[in-house]
Amino acid sequence: MQSWPGSPYPLGATWDGAGTNFALFSGVAQRVELCLVDGAGGQRQVELTEVDGSVWHGYLPGVGPGQRYGYRVHGRFDPGLGLRCNPAKLLLDPYARAIEGGVRWADPVFGHQPDDRDAASETDSAPFVPRSVVVAADFDWGGDRPPRTPWTDTVIYEAHVRGLTLRHPQVPAALRGSYAGLAHPAIIGHLRRLGVTAVELMPVHQHVSERALAARGMSNYWGYNSIGFFAPHSGYASSGGQGEQVTEFKAMVRALHEAGIEVILDVVYNHTAEGGQSGPTLCFRGIDNAAYYRLWDDDPRYYTDYTGCGNSLNVRHPYALQLVMDSLRYWVADMHVDGFRFDLAPALAREYGEVDQFSAFFRMVQQDPLLAGVKLIAEPWDVAAGGYQQGNFPPPWSEWNGRYSDTVRNFWRGQQSALPEFAYRLTGSSDLFQAGGRKPGASVNYITCHDGFTLADLVSYDRKHNEANGEENRDGTDDNRSWNCGAEGPSDDPEITRLRARQKRNMLVTLFCSQGVPMLLAGDEIGRSQGGNNNPYCQDNGVSWVDWTGLDREADLLAFACAAARLRREHPVFRHRGFFRGRAAGTGRRAGGHAGGLPDIVWLTVSGQEMTDGDWHARRRLAVFLNGAAISDPGPRGETVRDDSFLLLFNGQGEPVAFTLPDARFGAQWDIVLDTSAKPDEPAGTGRPAAGQAAAGRQVAVDSRAVLVLRAAGRVSGDPISSP
Repeated sequence: MQSWPGSPYPLGATWDGAGTNFALFSGVAQRVELCLVDGAGGQRQVELTEVDGSVWHGYLPGVGPGQRYGYRVHGRFDPGLGLRCNPAKLLLDPYARAIEGGVRWADPVFGHQPDDRDAASETDSAPFVPRSVVVAADFDWGGDRPPRTPWTDTVIYEAHVRGLTLRHPQVPAALRGSYAGLAHPAIIGHLRRLGVTAVELMPVHQHVSERALAARGMSNYWGYNSIGFFAPHSGYASSGGQGEQVTEFKAMVRALHEAGIEVILDVVYNHTAEGGQSGPTLCFRGIDNAAYYRLWDDDPRYYTDYTGCGNSLNVRHPYALQLVMDSLRYWVADMHVDGFRFDLAPALAREYGEVDQFSAFFRMVQQDPLLAGVKLIAEPWDVAAGGYQQGNFPPPWSEWNGRYSDTVRNFWRGQQSALPEFAYRLTGSSDLFQAGGRKPGASVNYITCHDGFTLADLVSYDRKHNEANGEENRDGTDDNRSWNCGAEGPSDDPEITRLRARQKRNMLVTLFCSQGVPMLLAGDEIGRSQGGNNNPYCQDNGVSWVDWTGLDREADLLAFACAAARLRREHPVFRHRGFFRGRAAGTGRRAGGHAGGLPDIVWLTVSGQEMTDGDWHARRRLAVFLNGAAISDPGPRGETVRDDSFLLLFNGQGEPVAFTLPDARFGAQWDIVLDTSAKPDEPAGTGRPAAGQAAAGRQVAVDSRAVLVLRAAGRVSGDPISSP
């Protein structure tokens, strides 16, 4: 076959309209063969004879989109030295824009002999492994523009591409479980009703399921087992092969952008699906094992594992770090995504064992002009020593705030916990982020996420029930911080049912009234349950899929979630750009004669008095005044921000509490806006203003385990405010 020298850059397969340039890095290869695979599995080998700086390359005229291919890398197989080249193994292109097929688990997919890990297997793996696919870069983006939603206005919805739509009755059957299904008007309409501004998609990079799962007839449903960092997972495409998943993914992004919704990808750059020393040879291991993976210094036969998944990507190596950076840039520039959530992010910052916020990875991201405008979110822990790094990431990073989840769960399940901790989480976690120069937007607040109980299960189970995973209920955390409200699992007891409904509303209103960035787990707003399974990573079935019958069954819960989200959206007092100062804006005073002279936030006792140090030892009940007249940070265009003032009354105890409203300086009259104890057909239960008002100094009863949100009457947002 005709072959030209081509170019060492860019890496991967690049079609130019007349042919395709192939470029592959390997610093240990002695020979590299490009294998062109036809629809029947037949192969044509083309040797890449050009080498520049360890990049093997060649240009093939006439080869274009839809061509399936792989590589065979000839070199030394000596695991004791960290070398695992094996030309009998057909390898994926690390830069493949599309990947077709999966792994058929059999001995040939392993680079070593089944009975001798130090001896190379000579059996061809081609019939058992996926193939890379050449794709065209052209796509009609039309007038697509990223929404660029500020952190202060962001509401995130964490979802699984497949699980979100598989059971939705309005999504056509052919589109369910796909990128196209997620872009369907029924899904987008639901997201807009909730006020969602960004979907955070669980991994969409091409991934494979582990051999042990396949042996149990299961799959890695969550997808945290990547093998292609540039390729949208082919299993989420409604159309078949030859790279159509790329076009379908782009169309999904375009549709979401048209609705004002950003797309954030949950990315797994910390490890790959090849696992540890006994894992398969699918890509990186056979190309340049020591360049792509962290190996033991004293015995490179073994892999350093910061992830619990068998290996760790070697971001100390220039080409491995380039792979990550090129992947990030590709998803922004070519696929138009708006941000990333980095799984086990500290693993990427370990250059010499310890987590270093000045590591090469952070420096590269910080200086990259293409990544400067996207959202960067860290999961701030990995499984190795010193891996818990909550609050230690540098600007402009935001973080999943696990402390927020733990604290709010503890408060509402009735555990005696410190009120100051709850206050910090409610106000944006300044104790975690302010010292690093970051703002409340650094805190991604969540009650639940994919990893753990759903909101419905959080109030229905005391213990995990993971038996269906086939691991004897040993998997998943035992630290759920949940409360079943009196019965384990489903219950027909009306008192338990009512309490569970109230607890769900309590946590939703806490989430949406907290400073920081709220994140909602898909289906929580309609009562999705996983039957007490807190680790359904392998459950590609009704355990994990969103049950859309909840639209009717849990209509009241959905209405309440929408009302709480709308309250946040309409009132900037719930989404400050900066942290509270605890004093009147522009003054050093702690009090004044009217709302304009009060601090931006005031903590109050049940009796309506400002809290003293001793009052913070009280049990789970407190009131907080948010002063809409003292929002000290200007708007994005420098404008003065004014809002109504609000009073939040929290009662986490098992008996009603009579709160005395503060004196008239805070507000003469108050409207009840949200009441988590109200019946669904009562105005406060749906977010509409309650009939009548409560006057300053009067008592207001807050039911057991409930929240009342009150708005100061007599002034609307934007009304003139007297100077202090």
